[in-house]
Amino acid sequence: MPENALSRRTVLAIGLTAGVVAAVGAGPTALASTPAAADWFTDPTAARRPKFRWWWPDGLVDPDEIAREIDSIADAGFGGAEIAAVHHSVKDKSVLDTAHHGWGSRPWRDGVEAALRRAVRRGLTLDLTLGPSWPVAVPGVTPDDAAAAQELAHGRAQLAAGATFEGPVPPPVHAPASGVTRQRLLAVQAARTEPANSTRKETGLDPASVRDLTATVTDGTLTWTAPEEGDWVLISYWQRGSGQQPESGPHSAPAAHVVDHLSARGTDAVTGFWERQLLTPSLRALLRAAGGAFFEDSVELETDGLTWTPALPEAFEQHTGRPLLPFLPAVILDNGNQVFAFDAQLTRQIRHDFWETVSGLFNRHHVRALRDWAHALGMSLRAQPYGLQTDAIASAAVLDIPEGESLGFKNLDDYRCLAGGRDMAGHTVLSCEAGAYNGSAYSTTWDRFLRTMGGAYAAGVNQTVVHGFSYATVPGAAWPGFAAFSPYNGGPGYGESWGPRQPTWRHVNDIADYLGRVHTVLQSGTARADVAVLRQTGYTATGIGASWFTATGVPLGWTHQFLSGPLLDLPNATVSRGRLAPDGPAYKALFVEGDFFYGSTPTLALRDARRVLRLAEAGLPVVLFGAFDQALTPGVPDEDETDRLREVLGRLLALPTVVRVTDKAAVGDALARLGVTADVRHATASTLLNAHRATRDADLYYLCNGKHAETVKPAVAAIDHDVTLRRTRGGATVPYLLDPWTGEAARIARYTQDGDDVTLRVTLQPGQVRIVALGRPGLFADRNGNHPHAVATDAAEALFTDRGLAIRTTAPGTYTTRLSTGRTVTTVVPSVPEPVTPGRWLLEVEDWSPGSGPTLTEHVRRTVTLDALLPWSRIPDLADSAGIGRYRTTVELPADWTSSYDARLELGQVSDTARVTVNGTRAAPVDRLNPVAEIGALLRPGPNVIEVEVATPLVNRLRVAQPAVFGAVARQDHGLMGPVRLVPYARRVVGS
Repeated sequence: MPENALSRRTVLAIGLTAGVVAAVGAGPTALASTPAAADWFTDPTAARRPKFRWWWPDGLVDPDEIAREIDSIADAGFGGAEIAAVHHSVKDKSVLDTAHHGWGSRPWRDGVEAALRRAVRRGLTLDLTLGPSWPVAVPGVTPDDAAAAQELAHGRAQLAAGATFEGPVPPPVHAPASGVTRQRLLAVQAARTEPANSTRKETGLDPASVRDLTATVTDGTLTWTAPEEGDWVLISYWQRGSGQQPESGPHSAPAAHVVDHLSARGTDAVTGFWERQLLTPSLRALLRAAGGAFFEDSVELETDGLTWTPALPEAFEQHTGRPLLPFLPAVILDNGNQVFAFDAQLTRQIRHDFWETVSGLFNRHHVRALRDWAHALGMSLRAQPYGLQTDAIASAAVLDIPEGESLGFKNLDDYRCLAGGRDMAGHTVLSCEAGAYNGSAYSTTWDRFLRTMGGAYAAGVNQTVVHGFSYATVPGAAWPGFAAFSPYNGGPGYGESWGPRQPTWRHVNDIADYLGRVHTVLQSGTARADVAVLRQTGYTATGIGASWFTATGVPLGWTHQFLSGPLLDLPNATVSRGRLAPDGPAYKALFVEGDFFYGSTPTLALRDARRVLRLAEAGLPVVLFGAFDQALTPGVPDEDETDRLREVLGRLLALPTVVRVTDKAAVGDALARLGVTADVRHATASTLLNAHRATRDADLYYLCNGKHAETVKPAVAAIDHDVTLRRTRGGATVPYLLDPWTGEAARIARYTQDGDDVTLRVTLQPGQVRIVALGRPGLFADRNGNHPHAVATDAAEALFTDRGLAIRTTAPGTYTTRLSTGRTVTTVVPSVPEPVTPGRWLLEVEDWSPGSGPTLTEHVRRTVTLDALLPWSRIPDLADSAGIGRYRTTVELPADWTSSYDARLELGQVSDTARVTVNGTRAAPVDRLNPVAEIGALLRPGPNVIEVEVATPLVNRLRVAQPAVFGAVARQDHGLMGPVRLVPYARRVVGS
């Protein structure tokens, strides 16, 4: 019995692993060489550019308008869009004419085909949601259908000792949802209450007392007398449809209902509807040509009871070797809350086994089945595989493109969970639904967006789906047009509506280029991470991190990702030269700790313990945190299983490559004892975050001064310290700086090198990014690839120019520079012009306000002379204005100004986007998080006309244009606020 039960328990793991293994070859390969051509970085391909979540009012769309919007997205430098039927802002759904223009209707299909034809012509990719809104649903599925989402509801009745219950079986504590007409009694049980097992919300039960009374039910009635000892409870279990519809419906006629995400029937309902109703020959051809993906949003199944599928009892017994019914009291839910509990340890183990079974069904029947179907159509599957208590890490390995979200994820570890699944499966892309903020419609700034995404990229994200782009209009929409989420509950919504309706669209190409270059770097080669953290319960979107690494290791430069048990059976899960997955993330160590989701109990499944032992015996360093000499199984153990687990762990702990610690502060020392160090190191704790990609030609390091979570306070401060980066490829090494704002790649001129370690100074404002490539000399076709560099200088900075190594400084003097050859040279700078603070500005404003229709904007010209820079909110004529402001000033430079001088224009505080023009020529794009423009090449002796064009959000205008929705929003400070300074500096070749 024990061995047979154990072999049955492995069935689920094998099922999960089969899904993961099948996915390995499904996506694009990650291993790619970094081309030397400048276009690789400067001009990202459409596939690597950001996308939009494109919200449609179901099928109430015009094909000509659809084509125009595709053109707007393409012209703005974005790489594609995801068509989603979302219209939470429309209170009266009748205006959408669902009967004729619903999701999946002929007008919807015509709109989709128009979008795909235009996208193919413009070189964009288009993704389609699997159903209207979310969760996944299709028209025609009724709440009573076998394919519909199911719930297990419960009823209860209390009985005193010796009392008799006679009458109808206790009905569910909640009435069925609208449209649910059938419910089936699954079982009736009796159990004695045990106060010692009770919690604040749960009624304690004695597990040994649970009795199955189902066979005694006759025509829906039950007669049963409780034993004379203790109080008892009767529990009835009712299987029925949940009746859930997709968000903010109806979206179709007939109405769509959410499908069962745990059964083949539920998935077949989705794919069958597409095959029968939607996939015309022309649409099939267009989908294949567009090369996009089907998309599924987060799995937000809503039930009054427990998410269910009829096959769960059979699947549970197949997985664990024991029946589910005796354990049901410990897993039943009431509006998301547990109802009953046995003793704490048994309850934890039962719940683990139950949700592990659910996870297997979800990954097998839903994720993997939809992925395989998408592949047959020439498409991929992108999804947010969280919301249920399932192994999202394993799901991420099955998916072609896993996706997280900046709104719902609580910190960067939520992304690191999905990144672990992606990288162990050999896939490339981790996507993010990006930039949704509660109550911030029409007031979202791009700098806020970039600060949010800066940390997400460091945690593994490398594709951005911007939230979002709304279709132009619907009946009854107010200016500036239909917005999917605004108004929302009477106020501003949580999704921005980007597009030509926004003044900042004038500058959005700079943002799109920046994001595309970041994606290009972070999709090149393979991801590298220092440590794999074994997460025994593979949830994400929880905000739960890893001991020591999250709080201490990351601020010191360490990187980590999370793995769950099924990933240790992947083909990548091998060890070579002390690295786990050597051709992938190449983890240097495995970290195992207690299960955070179950009170940090030191648990480990026997199969996982054997996997870890195999890896450690192959030479992988392992650190265990906690009492793993007394570990327990996470699920209900089979006979002697705990003893077998501890025997395996005893062998593990005896290995020289394994260290166990009981104090999390000792984790760093344990890694040091094992000879494990991070690829990125700095002497003191810092807010610097990093991501590492390795190609055949270079190590690419993404560095961001970011924060671990959106809500972390106080705000991140500027950083300025040395950082050591490791080259993992052999050969000569030269560091290059890749500027994602300008697309330029330049050799770094000041650094020290010790073997494979390169140390350089990193100075970053909050949210700001630096990208460093460690590669062979001449990798980016520079002329200085083999020239000596500076290892130290007392000048402000060193750089390579067409004439060789140079210094730059804002003050005259004699400067000393020590070269990598060991020679020390001096450079004399006789003079540098003084900084200039412009005194007067002419501000010409293009003020945007409602026009004669919801999509028409009136532009009113206003001119203001400013002796001091102020936000528009403090300028009486502009207090409620929004739009484009052009600030002009004239700066006088001395007659001896020459090309040996450079200059920076420091913009100070500016909101939102800005572009700089000098003497009629536009300067390079300005880093939105450090708004300083390099303009030296555009300056000349005498007067110089400087123009700063600033685009603002619309919220200040909407406060007065739509006071019922936006009137409660405080007037916001936008415009050029400064202080603005022109800072000249001298540039001199070293030694001259």
